[in-house]
Amino acid sequence: MSCSRLFLAVLLAAAPAAAQQTLGNRADSPGPGAAVLFSRSAGDPASSAPENAAAPGPEQAQADSAKTPPAAMASDAERRAVSILAYDLDVHLQARQQAMQVRARLVLRNDGQSPLLHLPLQISSQFSWTAIRVEDAPAEFLQQEIASDADHTGKLHEAVIALAHPLAPRQTVAVDATYEGAVPATAARLERIGVPAELANDSDWDRISEGFTGLRGFGDVVWYPVSSLPAMLGQGDQLFSEVAEQRFRQSAATIKMQVTAEFFGPPPNLAVLDGKLSIVTPQSPPLGDSVPGIAILQLPERTVGFEPPSLFLLRRTEETGGGVEVFARTEDLPNAQAYITAATMVTPLIHWWMGSHPKSETAIVDLPENGDAPYEDGSVLFTGVQSAEPQTLAGPLLHLLANSYFRSPYPWLQEGAANFMATLWMEQQQGRDAAIRQLNDAHAALSLAEPAPQSPGAGETLLAARDPIYYRTKATYIFWMLRDAAGDDALATAFRRYRPQEDAAGDGFERVLEQAAGRNLRWLFEDWVYHDRGLPDLSIAGVFSNAASIPGTFLVSVDVSNDGSAAAEVPISVTSGSVTVTERVMTPARSKISHRFLIQGEPLQVAVNDGTVPEVDAAIHRRSLTLAPAATPSP
Repeated sequence: MSCSRLFLAVLLAAAPAAAQQTLGNRADSPGPGAAVLFSRSAGDPASSAPENAAAPGPEQAQADSAKTPPAAMASDAERRAVSILAYDLDVHLQARQQAMQVRARLVLRNDGQSPLLHLPLQISSQFSWTAIRVEDAPAEFLQQEIASDADHTGKLHEAVIALAHPLAPRQTVAVDATYEGAVPATAARLERIGVPAELANDSDWDRISEGFTGLRGFGDVVWYPVSSLPAMLGQGDQLFSEVAEQRFRQSAATIKMQVTAEFFGPPPNLAVLDGKLSIVTPQSPPLGDSVPGIAILQLPERTVGFEPPSLFLLRRTEETGGGVEVFARTEDLPNAQAYITAATMVTPLIHWWMGSHPKSETAIVDLPENGDAPYEDGSVLFTGVQSAEPQTLAGPLLHLLANSYFRSPYPWLQEGAANFMATLWMEQQQGRDAAIRQLNDAHAALSLAEPAPQSPGAGETLLAARDPIYYRTKATYIFWMLRDAAGDDALATAFRRYRPQEDAAGDGFERVLEQAAGRNLRWLFEDWVYHDRGLPDLSIAGVFSNAASIPGTFLVSVDVSNDGSAAAEVPISVTSGSVTVTERVMTPARSKISHRFLIQGEPLQVAVNDGTVPEVDAAIHRRSLTLAPAATPSP
């Protein structure tokens, strides 16, 4: 979950419970959740005519009656079947009018089980579809409004496109669509469920305006075409699950973009297109108050990745240092130094683990209002550049820097590594126990999400994880387990040697780590990454202690049961007075092992796990071996 998603969830949790009830339909069938606006053909010269235009003549009416009209509603099966493989976006921004016109050339594939007769495509309800062509031929389409909180308006405009020929499973089709509209800021979806206006506006700050254009994408503003299931706030995790599903489905798609921006007054000087930072050089200045200046930006073709496509265009002043660029509003420029200092504090830790050469620039961009919810887009952090102590900024900046030094197309590696670095910073500052407490903050949620030992495989494999509880929380635990199994030096070497372009099968990190550690770790990757076996279910089955042949030493045998379906290499400790002996012991799934310790002094306590291996229930097990004092005889 990005910062904005987390902020949205907090707002939702704070909303009155009564207001969080069902607020719209899933639009599986015609009803209150959808309204047909109009139907048109891209090849019809009157396609832009208003709804109350004169009725067509008899000849045109006869021709129209011979066409196969699109369905009144798209089904969820049709929506889920459509995958978008490529985006080619030509965007025209008119900041003064808060307006945008887009031509989107798309490659779509039918990933369903049945041929498709119609293609559903959606955009924000602030836009209207104006023309659609399929395989370079005009297409009939019906436009309708459906309820969905994937957009900040709480509604989407869906085009249901009739196909001249059925699209068979796994076949692709080229679609060329145009749409236009205005995008002022709105927090309609949050205000509707009772979130106070000020908090709602801090979360939903997306807009087109003079001085700042920020469009975050699906889950905030659906400014590019998608095919999604309607999802509402207040209906469990429906919206967040759909956002995660869309991220996963679009992650392998390609995108390229050209943006032509009109401006009056000072020109924009900074753009972030799909997470890529670029400095803007205007092509022409405005001529008076009637002819705008023009700036043209281009994003070469690239893979979308796990973050939704985004578009930012704004004017800021730059301060640079500590390996980061801070782009601040004029009034916030004095605060930039704290961020630079914080970056300087955490950079040595990043360099030791991930190397000294970043894969991309790291930037912090000031949002329009100080209270606006932060949003991280790749290695760019959008936030209010406020006055703060560097120590409080270090954690968030470490996550950002990790994303710029280590890159992977797999979310569990990308986000898991960044979260792992945050726990290492906590360990460095406050000790290992504090880091493990931070690690275990989300243990309960992970335990609930994982399948029960009776049904292994029912969860999400990390290679295909959609839920952040897997690709962030579980992945962070895995990096701790890999650290203990392979050692700090080997894990750091693997971070530095990993090459995402050589990891098409998803096993690239395992290969470089095993090479660095000189150890086979396939068992861990099989049970924790490539499959979802659930979590271990450990317990101390028995402890047996006897005096050893050497005076003052004891032989302690510890029996550990694992009733779960995932193996784990778990730390087992025996304590005697001031002496503690710890060894990591393999505990296969659904088995019991016995391990012996030789320890100086009478053993007092046995502990299994230290919190670094997530379990079904508790993550630390202790058993006291202190003998009860002898009974005092009665007088």
